[in-house]
Amino acid sequence: MATEAAVSTPGRPQIPNSAQRDYYWVRSFVAGGVAGCCAKSTIAPLDRVKILLQAHNPHYKDLGVVATLRAVPKKEGYLGLYKGNGAMMVRIFPYGAIQFMAFDNYKKWLSKQLGISGHIHRLMAGSMAGMTAVICTYPLDVIRARLAFQVKGHHRYTGIGNAFQTIYLKEGGIPGFYRGLIPTLIGMAPYAGFSFFTFGTLKSLGLAHFPELLGRPSSDNPEVLVLKTHINLLCGGVAGAIAQTISYPLDVARRRMQLGTVLPDSEKCRTLIKTLKYVHQQYGVKKGLYRGLSLNYIRCVPSQAVAFTTYEFMKQVLHLN
Repeated sequence: MATEAAVSTPGRPQIPNSAQRDYYWVRSFVAGGVAGCCAKSTIAPLDRVKILLQAHNPHYKDLGVVATLRAVPKKEGYLGLYKGNGAMMVRIFPYGAIQFMAFDNYKKWLSKQLGISGHIHRLMAGSMAGMTAVICTYPLDVIRARLAFQVKGHHRYTGIGNAFQTIYLKEGGIPGFYRGLIPTLIGMAPYAGFSFFTFGTLKSLGLAHFPELLGRPSSDNPEVLVLKTHINLLCGGVAGAIAQTISYPLDVARRRMQLGTVLPDSEKCRTLIKTLKYVHQQYGVKKGLYRGLSLNYIRCVPSQAVAFTTYEFMKQVLHLN
């Protein structure tokens, strides 16, 4: 969930001074963070269900997506659909901010230092930005997954702080927070790369060939052309669906490795290869490696719509265009 969202029309070049550049990155950080938080809060119930299904939670293992969405409020109350979302917000603000900023910087670096431009630099910069954001925020993702996997009446952790303390003391210190990092990075490379690539390509082609139909001037800078909201929604949904399909089995492996000792079969999920083999042998492709994928497709459109719309709004409010 990250992309360049505007195309500048030719105009008089402006060279910002150092103070303006520093302030720009602060505003960019805030814009990306707010966009990420709004997007994730919108789909938090679907994220909770996805984790429960991916790791075959014993309380919901025989249910599908819709049945689980109905069962969670009955068993845990409606707030149960948002379990783990507090940890997600703590993680997603810096994650979204770092990813947006890293993408812009990697694009410039690839162009200036390596001479790589065109569509390929979107793919490479997106992959690098996604992996950078993951490395910086991964322990918070582990905490969020552990809290979201818990069911009312069967809690191992009382909150974010207790989860940090328990994992540190009982699972080998700092390395305990990085279980599943390798499959996450391997999965993030194609996911973030293709997200940036697909959205950026659709956006640039649309604005280049149908600027009046698909674009509109930015409210804070008429010289900048941005996609209309419903076009953002469409392009974001397509980009998310393609990226999710390619990387989903690695996401399943990541979740099972993150949950660690919470799962009774954790010893069989110590490495990426072992986890993928075990899930495939035990559950197959449809009910194992791609369990919950339909839910991810349902998540794509509202998530990308809120993310891109909020980021566009924040860019105009904070004068980033």
